[in-house]
Amino acid sequence: MASDPSDIDVLRAIAEGTATASAGEFFPSLVSHLCDALDARYAFVAGVTGDLRARTLAFRTPQGFESATEWDVTGTPCERLVGGNPCHYADGVSEHFPNDVIIAKRGIESYLGAQLLASDGAILGYLCAFDTRPMPHEPSKLSIFRIFAARAAAELARLRVERTLGESEDRFRDLFDEAPIAYVHEDLESRFIRANRSALRILGVKPEEAVGTVGISLVPDTPDAQRRVREAFESIGRGTDTSGVVLELRRKDNGKPIWLEWWSRPDPSGTYTRTMFVDITDRVLMEQEQARLTEQNRYLREEIKSVHNFEEIIGRSPALLDVLEKVKLVAATDASVLITGETGTGKELIARAIHSASRRHDKPLIKLNCAALPTGLVESELFGHEKGAFSGAIARRIGRFELAHGGTIFLDEIGEVPLDVQVKLLRVLQEREFDRVGGSTPIKADVRVIAATNRDLLRAISEGKFRQDLYYRLNVFPVQLAPLRDRSEDIPLLVHYFVRRSVAQIGRQIARTPNEVMDRLRHYAWPGNIRELENVVARAVILSPGEDLVVEREVLPIIAADETRPSRARGESARTEPTPPAIVDGSGGSTRSHALKDVERAHIIDALRRTNWKIEGPSGAASALRLNPSTLRSRIKKLNIRRSGEIS
Repeated sequence: MASDPSDIDVLRAIAEGTATASAGEFFPSLVSHLCDALDARYAFVAGVTGDLRARTLAFRTPQGFESATEWDVTGTPCERLVGGNPCHYADGVSEHFPNDVIIAKRGIESYLGAQLLASDGAILGYLCAFDTRPMPHEPSKLSIFRIFAARAAAELARLRVERTLGESEDRFRDLFDEAPIAYVHEDLESRFIRANRSALRILGVKPEEAVGTVGISLVPDTPDAQRRVREAFESIGRGTDTSGVVLELRRKDNGKPIWLEWWSRPDPSGTYTRTMFVDITDRVLMEQEQARLTEQNRYLREEIKSVHNFEEIIGRSPALLDVLEKVKLVAATDASVLITGETGTGKELIARAIHSASRRHDKPLIKLNCAALPTGLVESELFGHEKGAFSGAIARRIGRFELAHGGTIFLDEIGEVPLDVQVKLLRVLQEREFDRVGGSTPIKADVRVIAATNRDLLRAISEGKFRQDLYYRLNVFPVQLAPLRDRSEDIPLLVHYFVRRSVAQIGRQIARTPNEVMDRLRHYAWPGNIRELENVVARAVILSPGEDLVVEREVLPIIAADETRPSRARGESARTEPTPPAIVDGSGGSTRSHALKDVERAHIIDALRRTNWKIEGPSGAASALRLNPSTLRSRIKKLNIRRSGEIS
């Protein structure tokens, strides 16, 4: 076959080949454009006339169109067509069908054909293209052929319906009224002239209300729905057939959303349109649910990949045990929970514990750090948006509340939510529903809300930065987390846990934590709380030369807990968190990086500098770090350490 036509030519051929034509012109136009699109010399569309019998509706040849012919499909390629999928013989088709008169007479070499099936699986006819030249396998042309086959099948199905309707006026009336497919006649202003029972049932219209009901008034006021119906009516206004358009409407009786697959064409008189549609609401809702679950799975996969500060609740202090008792009590309910505490005290971990112990544990826990998003994106991230809702909204987006349906949403840093979004959060908590940005249809939200903050929300309320009504909706069950300085008895347990985990990650052997080191750890103020303790232990594991854990004094100066304890006046809950200690890197500067990778990177650079970037040998960096040279090289590559510039 010749080279593929350009994309524009193909699209034009498909559009023209599937355009509406009169009853006698449609199929000739279809097969003519099919020949052009596939660069084939022959093509025909045929309808079945009985068992293994067919009659051509249009037969295109190099010499023009041939008259209709009826034939027995036995022994022809049409007999091999099953299930509507294309059957393709790139060459040598005459060897497979020696008794086919058309193939033998015309010297046909290649063949491409498909059954045309009705929605119930009945065979309506056949669409075939063939040539005296080979027809190589080309996926793009197979796709084009499928489009033409689908259009031909739709037209045959429509003709079958019209033929049935036209057999008698009485039978037409019965079929119109009782048909499972909805039929409506509308005037040029979209007012119903006549509607069958299926249409009235689907649209929620009473029989006495049918005449005069304006169909377009049932379309919701959303950008996407309005665009679809506008394009459909413009198509009708041009006198063209509108087929298979998906429209979103609202039932007249209760306003519930419905989705229809809609076909409409002008009556020859030009005074009204004949429309039929099927209710595909269940299919659309299933697709939306599938999209929601796909997005939910993507979110959960990202969650699995993310690094959490710790995976278990470690400790036995009275303060922690009191929190765990509260978790046990509130988890069995759906009450909103507000978790407060300083940075690094494990607010997210407590939220996960509440969710895991609740009846929603088999549903997702969706989290959102409200402080990590630009102000203009918080609403879209929480509630989603419709296509076209704002500049850049090129597709519908599912928000976090929709993802969390049936489960729990954890709103971290709730004090950072803008005031206009706080109003919508309040609506979710009060009415259990929300609207997407740019949408007008309320979406039900069966979601348990857990919020967390390290801010003083009461002060924020007095300053006009946080809504008082939202605060009381969130603060149904408050959980206050104690800072680590008030849980000194938990520090040894946490240290042992973090040492075991760091040893497993780094591959070092730490067997003991000397009493002097543990005593310093217990008496340090820990302004960064558990997160700071975790990173200090990780650094100590890297720097310890032997089996004893060594914590350098410049890393952990002895500061009494009382020196950094937040001052509290009577009735005042404001906190001022002290600055955490600096971690010194290999260049002598200081950084506040808490990442284990940054600490390891700085330590390796320091060792390389001290050994003049020598890796192997007794005086090399690998020996100083007590690592295998190949392991050290792997770490250098992984951490992107370079001698030129040293840290890239």
